[in-house]
Amino acid sequence: QQGRKNEKACNAAPKTCALLERFPESTGCRRGQIKYSIMHPGTHVWPHTGPTNCRLRMHLGLVVPKKGCRIRCANETRSWDEGKVLIFDDSFEHEVWQDADSYRLIFIVDVWHPELTMHQRRTLPAI
Repeated sequence: QQGRKNEKACNAAPKTCALLERFPESTGCRRGQIKYSIMHPGTHVWPHTGPTNCRLRMHLGLVVPKKGCRIRCANETRSWDEGKVLIFDDSFEHEVWQDADSYRLIFIVDVWHPELTMHQRRTLPAI
């Protein structure tokens, strides 16, 4: 979290951490997180915004029911696909619905917004 390795989490998911270490751009965002997100049927995450626009949030679909799972960011609504990445700026209002019959599992990785300079990335404090 916040650009620092979480040893306890890496002990629980060593293959995931080993893979991420090969891509430093995925682990160096001090204003982001890397985590698994499981959502059970009937869940609705109400509209909300992330704390900053200096990052982009990537969702990798791992287990995605064929119908019933969707995310709205600003005025656009999408669904996840297994094995594909959905990228959005979570500083825009977004919400999630999980109306499928089984759980949805995604892997979330926050990365620096590509328009930030290297100086900005180095000097922005963690949140």
